[in-house]
Amino acid sequence: MPKLKTHTGAKKRFNLTKSGKVKRAHAFKSHILTKKTTKRTRHLRTTAYADTTNVAAIKKMIPYK
Repeated sequence: MPKLKTHTGAKKRFNLTKSGKVKRAHAFKSHILTKKTTKRTRHLRTTAYADTTNVAAIKKMIPYK
């Protein structure tokens, strides 16, 4: 069985916790922040978990993490 290639986009965006959950960051935090409220940008800083419907596909993309 050959080694699997890691999806380079996924390895930059997702991390796995010890319990196997997929950690992710919030979107809409990169630019055009002046019109967004301070409260909104502060809440976007916190980490979130990927939805259970997407976990299997993400884990296939990052097999060695």
